[in-house]
Amino acid sequence: MHNITKRHIIKIPKDISLYYCTTNHIVIFTNSVTQKALKLKTKLVIEKDKKLIKITREPFFNMSNNKKRSLKALQTTQVVLIKQMLLEISSFFCKKLNLIGVGFRVSILKVLDFNLLHFKLGYSHSIYFKIPKNLKIFCLKANKLFIIGNSYQFVTQIAALIRSCKVPEPYKGKGILYATEKITLKEGKKV
Repeated sequence: MHNITKRHIIKIPKDISLYYCTTNHIVIFTNSVTQKALKLKTKLVIEKDKKLIKITREPFFNMSNNKKRSLKALQTTQVVLIKQMLLEISSFFCKKLNLIGVGFRVSILKVLDFNLLHFKLGYSHSIYFKIPKNLKIFCLKANKLFIIGNSYQFVTQIAALIRSCKVPEPYKGKGILYATEKITLKEGKKV
């Protein structure tokens, strides 16, 4: 218990309820809309009256001394994962992608039961990308794309997959870029 510092204490918002299963070492956070679960590696102390969670460095079972050294990093990782989970439950995440290049376009097609993103990225063929059910994707213009969801990891993963269709090249800056991304252009050949 002496290893708990201020950064290892998490305050739970009022609209989120917490369930802790001591046998399976699982923490479940719920609100009126969603529910998220996390499997813990170290012990947890809950103060119900103050709505606080304290993550300790104590493991659930006996460990060798070599593995005990990594518990400090594991403690901080679990704090970050729980904070991220609380943020995911209470809000949505948005990633904005820009298509930069002459003739680069994106549109949404509805085929049978699912939606597809149709990209024209300067290749000899079109690229199609299936939109997952739990994400919302909007095209406000032909070269701007918004990805919205409640899981930060999933939204950024899909944004990275879409970006990998045409990674920005360093000489002209063409490709799919994040809205906040700046490309430093390289100098071309000198004659």
